Amino acid sequence: MKAIVVTDQAAGTAGMTLVERPEPEPAINDVVVQVHASGFVPTELTWPSTWTDRLGRDRTPTIPGHELAGVVSALGYGTTGLSVGQRVFGLTDWTRDGTLAEYVAVEARNLAPLPGDVDFTVGASLPISGLTAWQGLFEHGRFKAGQSVLVHGAAGAVGSVVTQLAHEFGAYVIGTGRAADRQKALDFGAQEFVDLGNDTLEDVGGVDLVIDVIGGDIGKRSAGMVRPGGTLVSVVGPPEARPADGLAIDFVVEADRAQLGEIVRRVRDGRLRTNIGTVATLDDAVAALNPTERVTGKTIIRVRP
Repeated sequence: MKAIVVTDQAAGTAGMTLVERPEPEPAINDVVVQVHASGFVPTELTWPSTWTDRLGRDRTPTIPGHELAGVVSALGYGTTGLSVGQRVFGLTDWTRDGTLAEYVAVEARNLAPLPGDVDFTVGASLPISGLTAWQGLFEHGRFKAGQSVLVHGAAGAVGSVVTQLAHEFGAYVIGTGRAADRQKALDFGAQEFVDLGNDTLEDVGGVDLVIDVIGGDIGKRSAGMVRPGGTLVSVVGPPEARPADGLAIDFVVEADRAQLGEIVRRVRDGRLRTNIGTVATLDDAVAALNPTERVTGKTIIRVRP
């Protein structure tokens, strides 16, 4: 099969190459999925799990990518709940070969059915962005209707989903980003927008919940804006500062079939819009994942036409 591989951590996305690899075999409780579309998060090339397995052994050449939409082509021993020919989407294991390939082996429990009226490209854009937003808001952020939520990167892949979900569930949403992102963030449901290049972040006052996809100085300043009893949720590693009278939480997103179902249901009925920036073929993936200009929205690799 065709697959994108990486062998050199220092090279980053520039070290990606398109090669021929053996098709994967399903282990116990696995399925093999014929990949139709794949998502990719550039930061995964800095994750230890991309380069070593759970025992710390080198696992290069690695196939990156952890989001997929496709069709089940084979079942492993003991696998239940899915069937050959079924359309699925989901999130693959961090320490196994990923989805920038024509086939991938993945634990069945990490996948959810993909309705027939949802395009594979859309399905592949949802797992990391959707699950990160859902878990950040509802599990770790303990969001309640009526709260104010500061969403950094509100026009980005994760932030746009956070913004839409928070708006749907009754939040007052303050989005942040670059000046060019203002209208996009407002269209996704933010009531206010802070241009991080020109506006003063602290002018928005106190907030109940911060969802931070930026970190650094912005993360530290955001901690000081959290009201007593509020929460700062970071998706970019441990927060460097904590609210004076609140919680600071960081987390790694986890696969969850029920939550994927909630997310795709909202896509189908129009409550949730995807944020796809570029779609490229597997043959053109290396170039698409090494853009020469800033891309807004998520890059999706369409593995099959």
